[in-house]
Amino acid sequence: MPATVVLGAQWGDEGKGKLVDQLAAEAAWVARFQGGNNAGHTIVVGDRVLKLHQLPSGISYPDCQLVLGSGMVVDPWVLDEELRNWDDLTGEDLLSPLPPKEHRLWISERAHVNLPFHRMYDGADSLIGTTGRGIGPAYRDKIERVGVRFCELEERIADATWLEQSAARMTAQLSACGVKSKISASALKESLEWVHSRFADVIAPTGLMLDLALRQGEQVLLEGAQGALLDIDQGTYPFVTSSVTCRANASHGAGIHPGQIKRTIGVVKAYTTRVGNGPFPSELKDAVGAHMGEKGHEFGTTTGRPRRCGWLDIPLLRHSHRLNGFDEIVITKLDVLGGLDELQIVVGYELDGRQLRELPASAAEQAKLTCVSEKLPGFPARSADEWLELARSANAEGAGFNALPEAARKYLQHIEALLEIPIQSVGVGPDREATVMRAA
Repeated sequence: MPATVVLGAQWGDEGKGKLVDQLAAEAAWVARFQGGNNAGHTIVVGDRVLKLHQLPSGISYPDCQLVLGSGMVVDPWVLDEELRNWDDLTGEDLLSPLPPKEHRLWISERAHVNLPFHRMYDGADSLIGTTGRGIGPAYRDKIERVGVRFCELEERIADATWLEQSAARMTAQLSACGVKSKISASALKESLEWVHSRFADVIAPTGLMLDLALRQGEQVLLEGAQGALLDIDQGTYPFVTSSVTCRANASHGAGIHPGQIKRTIGVVKAYTTRVGNGPFPSELKDAVGAHMGEKGHEFGTTTGRPRRCGWLDIPLLRHSHRLNGFDEIVITKLDVLGGLDELQIVVGYELDGRQLRELPASAAEQAKLTCVSEKLPGFPARSADEWLELARSANAEGAGFNALPEAARKYLQHIEALLEIPIQSVGVGPDREATVMRAA
């Protein structure tokens, strides 16, 4: 059975975790393929709210194997905290399996370790507006070939020369960016020793494991972090993350080949949000933007920072589709738009008197864009319970999108017509069941 990829089609925070959680009910494996604890996936199951940063979103299914792939930079200290929180919530210790079951959490032997040094260095950033979690510096060390992979922990711990040289390099880099803290060889060794003692049993050749699973016909989900517009190569550079967030890296970061991916789903919020700095053509700094932020609880899962809000932007989504080739899209948070008298969809831009249908590459030009929008009628607000009941009833009766208010249906139909991508489902609330499936 081929793999399915779930990707964010905007600037992240689209609701990928909820979709992966839904799809994981039928999956044997869920693997994260890039990023680190700069991601924040929220899953709501009844009264339980799970906030995940590195653990894959299939965690709530006890028979689902979880993989932190080779394309990730893993912060072991944050992972330890997540595991302890999961144990407190469910009583399941993912690192201490009971026979005859094996572990169901696996860390790729090729993944890189995000060290305390990386967080300290990242904390000096003020331009890009990163999460400050050490992701960029960890990827930088990876590219410079001075990083630490999980498979090399023991040899690094035993290499006194490497420890001294690495500690000196880290201290010099911190000093250069104005951070006075020093890294000692003994502190670096102690950190690596703790990581190895805590996670040695789950460090594994996960690429081989996923390949075997696919060969045996098992369903594998590849879960992306952030979104296509934060891609280091194809995103809104330099206001981007430090990894390739698109489909091309899904197989590579998981350790399998591209031919093993047959389905790619793009997750699209019914409006647009962005965290951090950088151009945002459709941003709303008025009462409508405030409505989206308040109704959508638009605060970053990882940092708690308020998200900037704006209208749905079709040129941005066309850019994402060109990079990823979505077979279908999932619309999330449609309910948030309820109560607005008028909806708008950005269909193009104006730049210095020119009409544009696509996003320019230059950040300076992006910052000068004026949006060209189409207007549609709004639809009434409903309570969370009313939306949840609508979704349950629609799915039980097979009504699909016909159960939605007429103006909401027209909004979705217009999105499909503009993008020429089928909408698979529509989220109308945070709960796992608050999703209206397309009628068969």
